[in-house]
Amino acid sequence: MIGPPGSGKSMIAKRIPTIMPPPTSDEFLEVLSIHSAAGRTLQGDMPWGVRPFRSPHHTVSDVALLGGGTVPGPGEISLAHHGVLFLDELPEFKRSALEVLRQPLEEGEVTISRSAGKVTLPCCFMLVAALNPCPCGYLGDAAHSCRCSPIQIQRYRARISGPLLDRIDLHVEAPALSVSELRTLQPGESSAAIRERVTAARQRQHARLAGCKISVNARLPHALIRKHCALDGSLGDLLQQAMERLKLSARAYDRILKVARTIADLADSEKIQAPHLLEAIQYRSLDRNLFQ
Repeated sequence: MIGPPGSGKSMIAKRIPTIMPPPTSDEFLEVLSIHSAAGRTLQGDMPWGVRPFRSPHHTVSDVALLGGGTVPGPGEISLAHHGVLFLDELPEFKRSALEVLRQPLEEGEVTISRSAGKVTLPCCFMLVAALNPCPCGYLGDAAHSCRCSPIQIQRYRARISGPLLDRIDLHVEAPALSVSELRTLQPGESSAAIRERVTAARQRQHARLAGCKISVNARLPHALIRKHCALDGSLGDLLQQAMERLKLSARAYDRILKVARTIADLADSEKIQAPHLLEAIQYRSLDRNLFQ
């Protein structure tokens, strides 16, 4: 999420676990095992049946994020297993700490080797990141003027590597709300209502992937992408044009298809339609507009 200070990025991130379906018994047992290995208890910190939410400070070390120590133990990415890892002020994190996320995001597990031994820990988490569009935070904001020079903006954006951005499926702009929007008494959609749609979509995915080791679209291998995310001729041409115009990578191609499949599941559609594909494509365009 990219937006000025006070636009609600952190608040949205903290609400994401409330719209996710509750973990299954097997998933929660995995979470319990990881927290137990870290010497942590869930009492008061994370009630039974709630997915983990981890939000490390941007000064976190590589070892604390990835895991390790004299006796290898779980880090933040493993403690966020089956839950959410929220990185606020993403460019403020050390470059080395961010780069260690690349392989775990792809593999869903991390292998830590130390003199005391070698351990492989699961880390299937949802990465949620928030950042400002520039160092002062007000680039493109109609209510404030940006005080940053082009060089400062370029250096700020260069702290996030292209390969890491390529592994983030949704790039969403979060504009600041006006005073009239803040004062409105009309309630928005509740988390419970959104959670019902998400749960129904997850159930469709589980039924589609019955008998497979995976159960969600995010973990689809290439072979299953070709099977479950197939596009007809016109939609395939549309995606090819978008790939060429935005200069997206082969990894982005697969990720667009998986996001489009998920959007179709949320819309209770058996096949990926043009609106689903177009929405998935526009989620990939923001990093190209801001970081190139």
